[in-house]
Amino acid sequence: MGCDAGQDNEKPVHRVWIDEFLLAARQVTNAEYGRFLRDAASLSLPPPFWSDPAFNHPEQPVVGVSWYEAIRYCEWLSASTGGKLRLPTEAEWERAARGGREGALFPWGDAPPQSLPGYADRCAGHWKTGPEPVGRAEPNAYGLYNMCDNVHEWCSDWYLPDYYAASPERNPRGPESGERRASRGGSWRHHIKMSRCAARSSIPPEFKYADYGFRVACDVQLQVRGKMSDCRGQNLLKEKNC
Repeated sequence: MGCDAGQDNEKPVHRVWIDEFLLAARQVTNAEYGRFLRDAASLSLPPPFWSDPAFNHPEQPVVGVSWYEAIRYCEWLSASTGGKLRLPTEAEWERAARGGREGALFPWGDAPPQSLPGYADRCAGHWKTGPEPVGRAEPNAYGLYNMCDNVHEWCSDWYLPDYYAASPERNPRGPESGERRASRGGSWRHHIKMSRCAARSSIPPEFKYADYGFRVACDVQLQVRGKMSDCRGQNLLKEKNC
């Protein structure tokens, strides 16, 4: 984890081991979040951008969801499927984003995002006013879409900038407490739309931004793989130990 050429909060570069887990191939969409809102109307109100044409296409990632609401969605999805869905940890997210390219800056290697085919078209399309529909661009080597672009993604961890100096080697889950929750990935609002795999970000958990969404994860040993076809469209992929 981490990057010597990155920000101070990405240092020191260190090796961690994580247990097997499953991660959604795509960010949670408006269509999927809409089912949650209909089934659990007493738990959450629609996000603040729910009716905005720039953000309400069914296949766009849901945005304007606080960390708490993302957690409630995971709890609802767990009850709906009989599994135990959750947000990924920072360590899991970075492992998945790298797609097996250990040490590379981006999922595709070290070439800058601006050099990728289609980057300019994506910037001139949906990314001028909002996120693009999920899964439109090429996936990384693990079959995961939009891991470093489109919207920031909530992680389960509390955030501390110097956490890596004290992070445990196995299954790091962040500090015990804090004021901000960790997030990962790039944003349609940024000048450079794609983030490096190791880049870290954070905001208070109650905030609701137009470039914040999430995807779900779960532990392999919870035996939910046989139920994924009934999991409200959540396509989860299996990641192995580091």
